[in-house]
Order: sequence, then C-alpha cells, then structure tokens
Amino acid sequence: GENPLPVPALAAALASLRDPQLIPQRRLQNAKVRQSTIAWLGKRGFHCLPTEANCFVVDVQRDGAAFAKAMADNGVVIGRSWPIWPQRVRVTVGTEEEMARFRSAFAKVAGVPA
Repeated sequence: GENPLPVPALAAALASLRDPQLIPQRRLQNAKVRQSTIAWLGKRGFHCLPTEANCFVVDVQRDGAAFAKAMADNGVVIGRSWPIWPQRVRVTVGTEEEMARFRSAFAKVAGVPA
C-alpha cells in the first residue's frame, strides 16, 4: 500500500526547504532529542549504538521482533531487527512528544521505570 506523507509533515518539509535557517536548527533539535533518549535508555541499562543520523540502534536484551511488536501494540512503531542482531532494534528519532510516547511504551514493554 501507498504510504503518503501526512500533510503537516509535508508542509513542514516544504517550509524548511524555503527557510535554510530551519535546517540546522531542526538538526540541532533532533540531535538533542536523540541524545536525551539515548541517555534515558542508558540510565535503565539499555545500550545504544551512537549515531549522527536521526535514528539509533538499541539492544533491547530480548527478541527484537517480539519487542517491536509489543511496542506497536502500545501505539509506537519502531524499526526492524536484523538476523545478525536479533536483540537490537532501530529507532527513528521523532519530535519531543513522539519520543515521550516512545519512552512510556518502552518502559511498559521492557518493564523498567518510566
């Protein structure tokens, strides 16, 4: 099935293309949110592979595919795991609100404090 971009996301993308100042700003914001999420996971004993991209890989210490499914059941879709890294899943960094939702679902699924 086609997966069209939601209109607000498209509008934001177009706005950032028109305003070159927004891109470094957005990238900085994204880096901050990524680092704070990785720090939050680290405090709960979950190791992440650091990255400069808008995603990171976290070792969920259990079957990654099952973990991703449980996250989806809690309304948060995360990336896939790989056969060579069955316990690692890829997480795309979203907005502050999206990552707050990610943290609460992760805490619930992993059985760690929110």
